[in-house]
Amino acid sequence: MSSDDAYPDWEAIYQDNVAWIHRLMFGKVGNRADAEDLTAEVFVTALRPLRVSASVGEVRAYLRATARTVLAAHWHRVMGREITTIAEDFADRTEPEATASDAPARASAALTRLPDRYRRILELRFLQDLTLREAAAELGVTVANAKVLQHRALRMAAQLSEEEAR
Repeated sequence: MSSDDAYPDWEAIYQDNVAWIHRLMFGKVGNRADAEDLTAEVFVTALRPLRVSASVGEVRAYLRATARTVLAAHWHRVMGREITTIAEDFADRTEPEATASDAPARASAALTRLPDRYRRILELRFLQDLTLREAAAELGVTVANAKVLQHRALRMAAQLSEEEAR
């Protein structure tokens, strides 16, 4: 589709854009489950205000702006800070290039600096893709305790990452 064409319906908008939005979110959060949730949130958020009659370029620009907002809200909830950088030309490519990310190396470095319990909850939740309930069972704690551990671990990892960046 050229950027001047319009989509025939919402299904076409979704089918043409879901893959790049999911790749974008996965690249930003590094977790399949969170990326899927955030991708769905982008489309749900865009559903009401986005005009189906808008051009392909306008739709992609709106979805990119919506993705930025959804991602900022996600990081604010998870880490208490907003991270909203999204490359402007990302959605304009038909097939986004695979880029090497230093995120795995940074995540690994941050994990090694965390106390054992914090490291373990993050490994279970984000590396092994366990639910909060499954991670709590693995650690032998309540779900509420696992939530607290995860929150504290993410906060500490963010602080360590900031200190390392200075």
